[in-house]
Amino acid sequence: MKKLIALALALIMVMSLGACTVTNTESTTAATDGKTPETTGTGDTTAAAAPAEISLWTYPIGKWGDQETVNELLANFNAAYPNIKVNVEYLTYQDGDDKVNTAIEGNAAPDLIMEGPERLVANWGAKGKMVDLSDLWTEETKADIEANNASVAAACKWSDGAYYEYPLCMTTHCMAINKTVFEQAGAMQYIDEETHTWTTENFLKAVQAVYDAGHKDVGAIYCSGQGGDQGTRAIINNMYNGTFTNADFTGYTINTPENIKALEALVAQDGINFDPAINGGEEITLFRNGTLQMAFCWNIAQQLNSDNGEAGHTNNGDEIMFMAFPSDDNAPELCGGIWGFGVFNNGDDAKIEAAKTFIKFMCDEDPATAVKASTYFPVKASVTGVYAGEDSEAVMNEYAKLSTYLGAYYQVVPGWATARTEWWNMLQKIGSGEDVATAVATFDTNANAAAAG
Repeated sequence: MKKLIALALALIMVMSLGACTVTNTESTTAATDGKTPETTGTGDTTAAAAPAEISLWTYPIGKWGDQETVNELLANFNAAYPNIKVNVEYLTYQDGDDKVNTAIEGNAAPDLIMEGPERLVANWGAKGKMVDLSDLWTEETKADIEANNASVAAACKWSDGAYYEYPLCMTTHCMAINKTVFEQAGAMQYIDEETHTWTTENFLKAVQAVYDAGHKDVGAIYCSGQGGDQGTRAIINNMYNGTFTNADFTGYTINTPENIKALEALVAQDGINFDPAINGGEEITLFRNGTLQMAFCWNIAQQLNSDNGEAGHTNNGDEIMFMAFPSDDNAPELCGGIWGFGVFNNGDDAKIEAAKTFIKFMCDEDPATAVKASTYFPVKASVTGVYAGEDSEAVMNEYAKLSTYLGAYYQVVPGWATARTEWWNMLQKIGSGEDVATAVATFDTNANAAAAG
């Protein structure tokens, strides 16, 4: 049975672009001359911060991957803590992990890093590379976060009891359709436009209708790598109430009749093609330029993206509608993203304390500004009105409907890195004609072997 975790619909969410890239550049914010102020930017009394110079490496989480935006955030931080100098490096999802791992091996890891639990907790934290941030997790903080989603705190805590992430923002991942094309094909009859949901049966009917209308590439099961793989997991797991992991996040559960049935249905469906040449980001490009008529790699950041034209529209002006993934019981369980900060244990207590000061400022003292930069939703129930008065307010409120379907954050299972590789390898094998049950069994064997250690 699915565990649907209801979020407060009043939650003002923000977006992040999980699979896009930014240029890897470096920005340095110099400490302001003068005395450390006695109050923070929010007026809270603080102890004077000791002078320190720290490094922050950040993945492209919304505008946290944009140098100009981050410089503004750091200017706010230095107005409160002028004695702490922060040097920033911007990572991409293409080679960011390799850079971090190389830095760790060379004893040159950054002091601070911004990403999600699958990296901070289940990878580097589990390997003993991160600082335990339990002292930041006060009872008040934990209650504030759990008032929105009980799974957030659990995702930031490893089995050793340590909190290796302090979260800032979150979102719900979904899919999207070219509404204009669906209307022309008569396929909107299969969609509940009010709730942005559809059943598996109606999803397949809609795809067939669009295909019959002359669009041979309706959707793609992309599998050139792990980029955007939350989308392919979600479409497969939701179709017939399957799961990706067990309830206690200790093993992988793809080898089930429900998941096999979903994969076989996608293989057989006209207009759905397994494409080993693209990842999630490239699927989005093909969707925006009209090659594909739906995208499985979507979220609020994509819905608001206006790089190539009006937000919420394809490059040629067709309307885009975000959708929950189809499910046989019309009760989807959507994957979520959680982003925040971790601290590498580089053996320098002064830098560790400075890094914690930075985290507390961004997440506790001035969270609305930091959340808005992420373009995701705040993890704390107390952080409200982030987008009030903004042009995006109406879209954000509409997107918040999907929070009802947010599922547990399962990306902290041991062996996660191996499982992600095995996942796209499995999809490639199925796309090339290998028997679905055989490919699934191979995934199950290899992923669970990694989980067992």
